[in-house]
This record gives sequence, C-alpha cells and structure tokens, in this order.
Amino acid sequence: MAGKTSMAGSGTQKKQVISASRRTDIPAFYMDWFMESLGRGFFQVENPFSRKTSLVHVSPENTGTLVFWSKNFSVFLENGYGETLRDMGYHLFFNFTVNSENRILEPRVPALDRRLAQFRELCHRFGPETVTWRFDPICHYTLADQGLHDNLGDFNRIAASAAQAGIRRCVTSFVDLYGKVLARARAIPGFAFVDPTADEKQAVILKLVNVLEPLDLSLSVCCEADLIQTLPADCGITANACIPNPLLEKLSGACLSHARDSGQRKAQGCGCYVSKDIGSYRHQPCHHNCLFCYANPGPGKDTERHG
Repeated sequence: MAGKTSMAGSGTQKKQVISASRRTDIPAFYMDWFMESLGRGFFQVENPFSRKTSLVHVSPENTGTLVFWSKNFSVFLENGYGETLRDMGYHLFFNFTVNSENRILEPRVPALDRRLAQFRELCHRFGPETVTWRFDPICHYTLADQGLHDNLGDFNRIAASAAQAGIRRCVTSFVDLYGKVLARARAIPGFAFVDPTADEKQAVILKLVNVLEPLDLSLSVCCEADLIQTLPADCGITANACIPNPLLEKLSGACLSHARDSGQRKAQGCGCYVSKDIGSYRHQPCHHNCLFCYANPGPGKDTERHG
C-alpha cells in the first residue's frame, strides 16, 4: 500500500501490515514455510472464496509489522525465529490465544503451564507491549447428564499470569455457532453448545472485568456489536481491533494505513485495520483441531497428532 499521511511522518510511504494468520496457526506449524517464503521476498496467497492466487511482496522496507496469531509459540521461541526476524529489520506483534485447559474444546494445544511460560518468554524477549492476550472464544455447553459447563475455569489464573508478565490487554468473544461448528459438535455423544442470552453474556463480561481491573488489564470484545450496546457506558469495555494499526504505528514508528479492513466482519463489530493475511485454510490447515473453530477442517480430515 502506498500513500501520504498528515500525521507525524508526513511524506513517507505507508507500510503494510502482515497478518500471519487468521486462517491457520503459522507459529505453531508453518514457520519453515514462512521463513522460506520471506527469503524469496513474497508469499503466494490463495483467496479462500475464489481460489485465485496472488503474490504479497514482503521486505523490511515495505512492511511495518508482522502480526503473529497462535495458540502455541513453542516452536517460534525454541528456534529463535523472532530474533532472526528482528535482526532482519521486522517489527513483531503477537495475538496469543490462551484459554482454559479443556480437551473437549481444544484437544491439541499444549498444557496450560507451558502456554503460561510462553507468555513470560514472549514478553521477556519482545516486550509486553507487543503481546495481546486473547481468551477466545467463551464457550458454554452441555455434556451428557452433567448440566451446563463453560471454559472459564482457568480465567483468573491466566489473567494473573498475563498481568505478571506485563501484558495489559485482554480480548474475548463468545463462540459463533456456525453450521459446521454445530455439525462437528453433534459428533460428540452428549455434547451440545449453548448460546447464552444477552443478559447472561453481559453478566459474564462484567464478571471478567471485575477480575481484570485490579490487575490493570483492559478488556475488549471481538465482533460483539450487539453485546457492546447492552453494556454500561462506564464499564470501560471497547470493541477490539486485533490488527491495531494505530498501536502498531506507535510501537514500530512506521507509517501505516488507518483505514478499516473492509474484508472483515465490520457489521458484527470487527475493528481491524487493513492488513494482508498470508495464511491459507486449504494449504496450511491448522492442526489444533479446536471444536469451535471456523478453520477446523472437520472430522476425518486431520488425523495426525501434534503436541
């Protein structure tokens, strides 16, 4: 993207933001592919709808920030990918999803202790200001004759760990019950997702705020426009931008676009700014196999275990 800006840095070319990726977990499974493509100077990206392929050219000169999304940064950290990228001249930002331990909902993510250790390590190496904690999504469900369950059991513990590491931002949302998600859930005997009422969702969110405020952690919600309208005006909860270009601009010093991403769910409350997502549902399938995930290929299509 090229253009002019009236901000500080006027007259400089706007740099792009690379999202890696909403469509899969690149840090957990595809860093070799990522580094090889970066070495070539471009990524081949398939449009998930038209299947047309385009090239995204990437260099430190045209890229303001690499935004990594993951549930498991162990490979990324153990192999020093972040340091390599930083030495190459790239600025990094991390959307780290850490939910409660739940083998029904998230059967293949590492144990919670390991993920909390990654919290600390990411903040130590790259600064806590570069890390956003995503507790996403909040799920309610029934299981056989055991009544109503949710995945909030470890929230307080994760919040305390995030705050101790220096993280100041938490993002959450409620599960979107797409048809493929419901079909996948029906394959589990006795299991059924439950969609809370608006009042119940409001009560959950306000309870989380009460946990986070004493820890100096802010709470934002992702794609929850209807919920935002029901919350008290003074609760401090805002709509989130998972690709937060004004913040990325502040952290990197690069000039970035402040246009909103028209390809995301703006009507549902997505606040993301423009970026280029370089992942693929089809060519880089995520192996976490999360029950609620829209990117999950579904039963029978991913049988390999990844620890």
